[in-house]
Amino acid sequence: MSLDPTRLALLRRWAVLLDSAFVIPGLGVRFGLDAVLGLVPGIGDLTTPVFTVLLLGTGLRMRVPAVVLARMAMNAGFDALIGLVPVAGDLADVGWKANLRNLELLERHAMPGTPASRGDVWFVAAGVALMLLVAAVAVIPVVIVIAALQNVR
Repeated sequence: MSLDPTRLALLRRWAVLLDSAFVIPGLGVRFGLDAVLGLVPGIGDLTTPVFTVLLLGTGLRMRVPAVVLARMAMNAGFDALIGLVPVAGDLADVGWKANLRNLELLERHAMPGTPASRGDVWFVAAGVALMLLVAAVAVIPVVIVIAALQNVR
């Protein structure tokens, strides 16, 4: 199922509003409501995930390749992760623009049968490898502490 051009235009308007609707005069830096709302604890952290669910649902209906949907989820996950850091996360959000990245992926695959690119596959593979590395780094100290506590007895 290809995407209705009207729906695509609506999604683009929302993505622009959330990621690049405003410009800082003299600097040319663009930002959107996502960065502004990110300054409000609790509320700002919900804007990108809600829009991502909408984009992923649209991608599922369009039968976008699973690896592209995974890349979209990782874009939003990274955005949410950096958003956890007060103020600095909001500044990073200005540069990352997960909503526009995800919309571009959706637009690229708007025609049925469009395969995932090598870049999509590598991005997801690198993301999975990074997550496994972080999990291992988090688990190893716990294992060491447990082993040390068992030797104390």
